[in-house]
Amino acid sequence: MAYLLYSFLLLGSGALLFFAPVCAICPETCDCQHAQHILCANRGLRAVPKAPQVERAGDVRVLGLAGNFIHNLSAFDFMRYGNLMRLNLQFNQIRNIHPKAFEKLSKLEELYLGNNLISAIQPGTLQSLKKLTILYSNNNEIKDIASESFSHLNGLVKLRLDGNSIEFLKESVFKGLPNLMFLHLESNQLGHIDRNAFSRLSKLQFLNLSDNKQTELRDIFMFSHLKSLTALLITGNQIRHIGNNVFQNLKKLTKLSLSHNKILKLDNDALKGLARVKEFEIDKNELTEILAGLLDPLERIEHLDFSDNHISRVDPRAFGHLSHLKTLKLKNNRLMNLSGGIFATNGVLFHVELNGNNWTCDCRMEKLKNWMTHAHSQGKLLTVFVRCYHPPVLAGKYLDYVSNSQLRNMSGYCESEPQPMESRGAVAETSILKEERDKREGEIHKRVGVQGDEGEQGVVTTFERKKRRKLVSSRPRPTAGKNGSLSDFSTTMSTFLTGHVHNHTNFASAQHEQFNLPLQDRAKHHNSRITMITDACQFNHHFILNVSVEDVTSSTAIVHWSTTPDVGLVHGKELLFRVLFDRFGHSFRFPRYVYTDGSDRVVTLQELRPDSTYITCVESVVDGAVCQVAPRDHCTGFVTLLPLVTSEVNLQLITVAALTANALLLLLVGVFWLGRVLKRRIRSRKSSAHGHVRHMYSTRHPFRSTVATTCVSSEFSGYQSGRQLAEEGDLIQFPGERFFDNSPARRDDDVIMLRYSD
Repeated sequence: MAYLLYSFLLLGSGALLFFAPVCAICPETCDCQHAQHILCANRGLRAVPKAPQVERAGDVRVLGLAGNFIHNLSAFDFMRYGNLMRLNLQFNQIRNIHPKAFEKLSKLEELYLGNNLISAIQPGTLQSLKKLTILYSNNNEIKDIASESFSHLNGLVKLRLDGNSIEFLKESVFKGLPNLMFLHLESNQLGHIDRNAFSRLSKLQFLNLSDNKQTELRDIFMFSHLKSLTALLITGNQIRHIGNNVFQNLKKLTKLSLSHNKILKLDNDALKGLARVKEFEIDKNELTEILAGLLDPLERIEHLDFSDNHISRVDPRAFGHLSHLKTLKLKNNRLMNLSGGIFATNGVLFHVELNGNNWTCDCRMEKLKNWMTHAHSQGKLLTVFVRCYHPPVLAGKYLDYVSNSQLRNMSGYCESEPQPMESRGAVAETSILKEERDKREGEIHKRVGVQGDEGEQGVVTTFERKKRRKLVSSRPRPTAGKNGSLSDFSTTMSTFLTGHVHNHTNFASAQHEQFNLPLQDRAKHHNSRITMITDACQFNHHFILNVSVEDVTSSTAIVHWSTTPDVGLVHGKELLFRVLFDRFGHSFRFPRYVYTDGSDRVVTLQELRPDSTYITCVESVVDGAVCQVAPRDHCTGFVTLLPLVTSEVNLQLITVAALTANALLLLLVGVFWLGRVLKRRIRSRKSSAHGHVRHMYSTRHPFRSTVATTCVSSEFSGYQSGRQLAEEGDLIQFPGERFFDNSPARRDDDVIMLRYSD
């Protein structure tokens, strides 16, 4: 007995020794389901929890402290976590970091400091992190980066500094990062970048400079050392000019984005050296034309985006060397026509966006229409929307549904007009187009009432239009110059318009320009700077507002939230919302989620428990990714109501009662059916046992005369005989019961007697 007790105590002490270290190293309010992971996210902590003095505290590999209220990091907070590999401090309120806070974390590989209040990283703070590969310091308040802030981080691969207030990049700021591959600098205040700021980043593959204050790209040495770069994003700046040979050394670049700038012109050699670029975006700028040879360096380009510019002229040879082009976007510009053979050499082009332009459907568009029809018939081109803007007869119709004869009738001089003029856009207009413009301006004057009443203005407009038509018809036909231009015609028309339309210049020109501007251009002037959303964390921080819960019942609740007005400016990213709800205060957590479309701002939660406290949070899902830490600022709590006494219904009892009733009903039906079956079988046995006796008895009786038929059974009608009736016993029909007897001898005698009864 003593031996058994000793063994039991020994086993118990071993179990305690096995479980004690796991529990001992886990601070209160934290989760330590894994022996090497301590997770303390969203626990309301105001300081880094202290680890107990046990030997196994050094075995911790992951420490999560995100979503708390930590203000400072001291020199002793991580002294006992020497083997830590991942430290997450995002979404706190950290302002100061002691220079020796990370001194003992020599094995740390991932450090997340994003979404705090850090204003500077002192030199030497990160010096001991020799194995660090990922550093997040995004969405802080950093204004200046010291030259030695990132020194000795030879293993760093990804660095995020986006969402700060950095204004200047010095020459040697990144010199200690020879293996850096991903650098995020978007959403800062960068107005100047030293020409040697990226000189040591020979392995950099991704660089994002979007949403800054760059005004020009002229220095050919700025990107000259980035020979491994594959993606360069410079969207949302204030760039007006791109110089020659700026990108000439980016031999491996595959994506270049210059969207949301103010670029007026690209120099002839601005894109030189970009032979491997497959995607080029220069939409939402102020370009006015696409010249021949500008895009020739883009030998492997597949996707081009020139949308939302002011382009009115495209040279017929602009896309001639782009044999790999698949997608071309020219929507929302000021194009009036395109050359018919402009896409003749683009054999793999399948998607073209031309909507939102001021297309003039005349004979100059006939070849373009034929190309579209031929490409559609072969299944090589998706639907292209070219909607006629001029002349008024065809306004609103799509080019696909306009016949060639209609196009030819819209202008009579197209056959004699030189071919290069097909892409001139608004440079030279025919007399008929000017007549239509005058007609439209007259209608505008008539609606607004610039001169006199409506009747007088209508007479004046008609008179002037007839006068101009007469004067134009007396002028000689336009002829091309040496270079295919119409300078004489333009000069003549300018003189004519100057002399006869002087009274309408101030009003009609402004109205005409505004009338020709697409709606997207007008909106662009209203919002010149657009916030670029890069991830879900940034969206949660800037756009989600006013989370509330209404109409709470015993099992449902309605969650409302709102977003800032510029949430619609999130372009190119799929947006969803995820609503989390969970019972508050329970040790075992089982959070549930409801996903909604990006346009929804209300969700109904169901299957709640009565008299329970819930907490619900709203967060975004941008391009299928959520923020690593729950949005603490967008949560709210609520208590579900107890159900009324009159509405208390136990669904389980109702289900059991219904099933029981159905079972009893089926049982009764079965018993009734079985009884009838048994009864029928008994009757059939009785009839089969003496049926032949009744047959013999009925067929042996003599035929009765008509006098005696009233008292004779119908069974005797089948036998005819002339003999007289016997005694009255012959008319008696014996019931079937008389033939049932237990004695077989008696039964045989009865049969014999009946057979010879006659």
